[in-house]
Amino acid sequence: MILAAGEGMRLRPLTETVPKALVEVAGRPLIDYAVEAVARCGIEEVVVNLYHLGEHIRDHLADGRRFGVRVSYSEETSLLGSGGGIRHARRLLGESTFVTLNADTIIDIDLAPLLRFHREKRAAATMVLRKDPRMAEYGLIYIDRDSRVARFLKHVRPGAPEPLEPYMFTGVQVLEPTVFAHMPAQGAFSITEITYPSMLASGEPIFGYPFEGPWLTVGTPDELAHARRVLSGRALD
Repeated sequence: MILAAGEGMRLRPLTETVPKALVEVAGRPLIDYAVEAVARCGIEEVVVNLYHLGEHIRDHLADGRRFGVRVSYSEETSLLGSGGGIRHARRLLGESTFVTLNADTIIDIDLAPLLRFHREKRAAATMVLRKDPRMAEYGLIYIDRDSRVARFLKHVRPGAPEPLEPYMFTGVQVLEPTVFAHMPAQGAFSITEITYPSMLASGEPIFGYPFEGPWLTVGTPDELAHARRVLSGRALD
């Protein structure tokens, strides 16, 4: 699932007429980077949630055939947040393992090893994590020596061991359908504020997958300018 419903308020006035997912970086809409990352690892079914100027995203991706995938759309009549958007798309996601990415993030990740890690750990959720000088601003997530999440923001897993290693969340995650049991039945909510704390408290196996590769977010004019500089005329590095 690619989360693409956001209004891109911090990128206005650009996003008053262009959905954030279609803002161009290095001559390509942002969402193309996410779709191609999914297609590269052999995932064929993609769900995209839509709200702000969603018809433009639908027109751009169409059925996904030119990317080598099949795209389905989850329409939101009001913004549901990261958690609410996933819950709203449940009928399209089915009852098997699924990956989610943010349309406003460019990450050069091979999803195949991530999925293997997730299965080997028998995880209910696997979060792709990274080191960053600003990670305290984003919110710290600590994993133990087995890569299991022990502290999530201000929440601590009961009986979590020491020592722990801090990281931040990239926005990429692998989820099992069990996550839906930790979601409110209705309304907008954040998966990091509601679902993960509930899973941690109940002892669900949440793991962190450290990632050292390139990662760019495009949520502000400064971030957009930086991403364009990095990707202008060369590969992400």
